[in-house]
Amino acid sequence: MEQNLFLKVKNLRIYDISMPIYPGMPVYKNRAEKQPQTEITRNYENGVRETRWLLDTHTGTHIDAPAHVIPGGGTTADLDLSCLIGSCRVLDLTAVNDRITAGDLAGQPVRIGDFILLKTKNSWAAGNEVDFIYLDAGAAAHLAKAGVRGVGLDALGVERDQPDYPTHRTLLERGIIIIEGLRLREVPPGAYQMLALPLRLLGAEAAPARVVLLDRE
Repeated sequence: MEQNLFLKVKNLRIYDISMPIYPGMPVYKNRAEKQPQTEITRNYENGVRETRWLLDTHTGTHIDAPAHVIPGGGTTADLDLSCLIGSCRVLDLTAVNDRITAGDLAGQPVRIGDFILLKTKNSWAAGNEVDFIYLDAGAAAHLAKAGVRGVGLDALGVERDQPDYPTHRTLLERGIIIIEGLRLREVPPGAYQMLALPLRLLGAEAAPARVVLLDRE
C-alpha cells in the first residue's frame, strides 16, 4: 500500500506522492491514538454504503499551518493556495543519516520562491520509525534565509521532538508552509509542478492533503 502512484498522460508524468490512508497505516512514531478509525454507518440499506472516518489532522501526508505551534496563528483554511500550486524542486538527500543540517543543503539548487521537497532514506522506510531523518533548526534557518515558500519532507514529522519545536517555528513563524509525510522514492531530483491541496477544515492547525507532482517530457 505504500508504493508511489505513477501515471503517464500523453507527454505528462504524474507522481502521486501522498500516503494512502487506512486503518493500520504508518502513523507518527506508531502511536495508537493516531490510527484512523472507520465505521460503516450504512451497508447498502436503501442501496447505498456510507462510512464514518475518525482522523487525526496530522494523518499521512498533511500540511502544517502556523496554528500548529503558534497560538492564534493561521489555520490550514487560511493558507494561500497559490503557494501550494506551482513550481517545486526535489532535492536528493538520500546520503544523509540522522538529520539534515545546513551543511547538507550547501550547494543544493535552492532559489528564492522555491517550494523545496527533501528526498531522504525515509522514502524507503515504513513511515512510523522513531529515528526518522529530520530537518534540524539550522537547516530550516538556511532554507528560510534562502527565501523558500515551503518545505516538504518524506517523514511524518519535520523534526523529532526537539524542545520548543525550533524547526517548525523557524519555518511557520516566517510564513513558510510545511508538508509532512511525502513519499518520494520513485521521484528523481529536479524541478516539477506541484499541486498540494489540504482539506478545507475550518480552524484546523493541520490537514491531510493529496499531493501530486507534474513533469512534462
